[in-house]
Amino acid sequence: MGGQTQRASQNGPCPVSATEQIPLTNLGTPVNTGGLPAARIKVPVVIAEPTLQIVVESTIPLATPATEIKRVKKHVFLSQVKLVPVQFARIDGTDFFTATRAKVFVAGHIRKNIEYATGACSGPLMDQIADVPFSGFTDISTGATPGGILTPPIIGISETAEANFLNEKTQLGARLDKVFFENLVKYNEQPYGELIAANMFELDFSPTMANPEGTFTTLTEKIVLDLTFKVLQVQQIQITGVAQIVPILTAITPPPSP
Repeated sequence: MGGQTQRASQNGPCPVSATEQIPLTNLGTPVNTGGLPAARIKVPVVIAEPTLQIVVESTIPLATPATEIKRVKKHVFLSQVKLVPVQFARIDGTDFFTATRAKVFVAGHIRKNIEYATGACSGPLMDQIADVPFSGFTDISTGATPGGILTPPIIGISETAEANFLNEKTQLGARLDKVFFENLVKYNEQPYGELIAANMFELDFSPTMANPEGTFTTLTEKIVLDLTFKVLQVQQIQITGVAQIVPILTAITPPPSP
């Protein structure tokens, strides 16, 4: 048709332009390994990595009568991992201690997302979220016990000293208006927790068995949770035989003469 441009139809994928990449030569980077013979770093150190078995039973009321449980998704959230030392050993030549035995307190909840069918002929799946709390403690100590202390936490204990004086006039009693105090406060790195894994085994059922087409409004759950987490503390570590590594690059400014 005169004066009109017809768009040509095309079957198959559209053509795409491409450019072949040229292989480049890797020359490597020379480095200078001089520097300090040792380095001190401050990093999180793993105190313990226990796996606790937590057994929880809960009863969850359903917002809508259900005929069938379809799926239950679960996640674990920790709200507390606290380490309380109960036995100590002095670090030789210092006034600091390591904890050789401690209690670890754990608290949190299991977040459950329950999907279930209702009694409707072709109704939608219902969804309900419930938090199942748990808490407890475990004992960890140094030695070859599983889940025990791998690297002892370092604890500095604060001290208070007091010196009293004799009445310099009578030499027969204490001077109550003159006292010398010393307060040594040591601020420790707080041990903390890090969630690693949660393995959950669960049985869900209605307390009262329902007929195939009947409904139930309450769900009883028996959960066995294998909870794995780390207990860490930031400590200062010395790495021997480590030097600072600096790349050697060609620059305008020449290196200093040896």
